[in-house]
Amino acid sequence: MMPVTTHRALPPEIRDIQLQMEEVARSYGLDFFETIFEMLDYEELSMFAAYGGFPLRYSHWRFGAEYDELLKSYSYGLSKIYEMVINTDPCYAYLLSANAITDQKLVIAHVYGHCDFFKNNAWFSKTNRKMLDQMANHAARVSRYIDRVGYEPVERFIDACLSLENLIDPHSPFIKRTEQDDRSEESKRAEDRAEQLDPRRSSGATGRFSSKDYMDPYINPPDVLERERKVREDLDHARAAARSFPEKPQRDVLLFLLEYAPLRDWQHDILAIIRDEAYYFAPQGQTKIMNEGWASYWHSTIMTRHGLTDSEVVDYADHHSGTMAMSPQRLNPYKVGIELFRDIEERWNKGRFGAEWEECESDDARNAWDLQLGLGREKIFEVRRIHNDLTFIDAFLTEDFCRKHRMFSFAYNESSGNYEVASREFRAIKKQLLTSLTNHGRPFIYVKDGNYSNRGELYLQHDYQGVELKRDYANATLTNLQMIWGRPVHIATVIDDKPTVISYDGHTHDTRSA
Repeated sequence: MMPVTTHRALPPEIRDIQLQMEEVARSYGLDFFETIFEMLDYEELSMFAAYGGFPLRYSHWRFGAEYDELLKSYSYGLSKIYEMVINTDPCYAYLLSANAITDQKLVIAHVYGHCDFFKNNAWFSKTNRKMLDQMANHAARVSRYIDRVGYEPVERFIDACLSLENLIDPHSPFIKRTEQDDRSEESKRAEDRAEQLDPRRSSGATGRFSSKDYMDPYINPPDVLERERKVREDLDHARAAARSFPEKPQRDVLLFLLEYAPLRDWQHDILAIIRDEAYYFAPQGQTKIMNEGWASYWHSTIMTRHGLTDSEVVDYADHHSGTMAMSPQRLNPYKVGIELFRDIEERWNKGRFGAEWEECESDDARNAWDLQLGLGREKIFEVRRIHNDLTFIDAFLTEDFCRKHRMFSFAYNESSGNYEVASREFRAIKKQLLTSLTNHGRPFIYVKDGNYSNRGELYLQHDYQGVELKRDYANATLTNLQMIWGRPVHIATVIDDKPTVISYDGHTHDTRSA
């Protein structure tokens, strides 16, 4: 399945609405790249959604499966995509042709909120703004490899790479590193000292010079020989350590595979493509609550103050409330995000922050607290600029907010077989929410040794934080890693509170105590 590449321009009335919304958005201080809107029917929009919002990507069955799911879900009335916007310069946004005028207004205002967030949030500052062209380039390269080696080998390899696409370090683009020798400073000094000893002057491996017995204490002083022996020992240790790498655990597993796995040229390029695209999408996963909350805040502000006629109010309220509705099964990022931004704005407008506010214990005084500082709008723009979801929740989720919105933590009850309310205590709520947002709720996996037991095997470390690996996921991941690495692979983890190593040698999975 390949997506369409020709799009329809906006009808004149929608174009007028877009220009009006753009002017209003800029008047509020929103700052965004040029935004190009195009109109698609639902089949076309589903194609774009399946491809992550891009009109052209490499061919793979996963995209076709997602397209089929989206189209059937729409046909059965289970879900509907109202809009789509991608983080590029210029930004491209797609409108659904079947939407009513009121929905088009809402969507356009929402899109401008997203575009402002893409441009100004620090976590998007390292992304490739020309990814539209890059995706097309990736598609062309993969197509050439399919022609060269066949569809099945390429698809199988892409399957393996996609199962590992989360094994990156999303913070690495913001860390400035210098090229360093893998050897430790002590190892370098030991080797430098050893190099100063000319082995050609020695009659053997001991560093001892040939001499007459009566001259030996002078030609081969014992203290000098002992120092040289220690230097050689240090060198031997340094060389042994050099056979194990990396020097420190490496979180970017895909980069490690690119540098050290025995890949053919086309496999290396495809793995690099998967890694590039994973880094492009990573900030969107890190800022889902903030991004949707910010866009919802601005579509609500613009629509209620500038965008509605009397006849459109009910339709807008119906669709907006549907978007904000909380589900018993999962967190709604739109609702949490918009309410937290509104709470921050109100707190900074009324001065409800700082030591004096925190020390106030009177409910009456806190309810009446209003210093009329008017700093709310400035503060939410600052928050939008520097935070991601994890720091956003950590810094601004308050006990008052949780109580106001009746938040609670939940847990699985083994006796009833259901998820139930576990606590309404603020610390428990915040801890569970932060845990779910840390690394998108996925495990931290590091490469610990690329030459495990000096046999060229790959040894990974799971940073266990109270949640065990899903065994079926772990086994499938090890299978794909082994296919790429070409040698047995292992991962150290914790199962039933016991240190455990899960291994795969290309034929069978094995579990043993660490």
